[in-house]
Amino acid sequence: MNAKERQQFEKLLTKKRDELLHELGLIEESTFNTSNRDSTGDNSSYAVHLADQASDFSEREKAFHFASREGRYLHHIDEALRRVKNPDYGKCHSCSHDIGLERLKAVPHARLCIKCKIKEEEEKKKQL
Repeated sequence: MNAKERQQFEKLLTKKRDELLHELGLIEESTFNTSNRDSTGDNSSYAVHLADQASDFSEREKAFHFASREGRYLHHIDEALRRVKNPDYGKCHSCSHDIGLERLKAVPHARLCIKCKIKEEEEKKKQL
């Protein structure tokens, strides 16, 4: 892979990172910064119904799991941004063959070629 292609992937990864950070900011803003009463629109001094509290908790838990998954994705993008500066970006970490450009366009943070990724997933299935 030449320097121009690596630069294009760096731009793509940076764009994905910015979009992800924006999404994570929206999740935090809408979920974690509101109180139970504020999230239900009830600002009265009466207690919030237990079912409403359970629904709020469930929604916050979903948002937490989503943010956690997105955080892992952000980590993979950051790692790819470090790798893209090196000439070995686009090389499989397992077999050292080139990762196909189509795969990198779809998954620019990929560390493995498609054959090694399939092999890795099959091994994980066997362990279950």
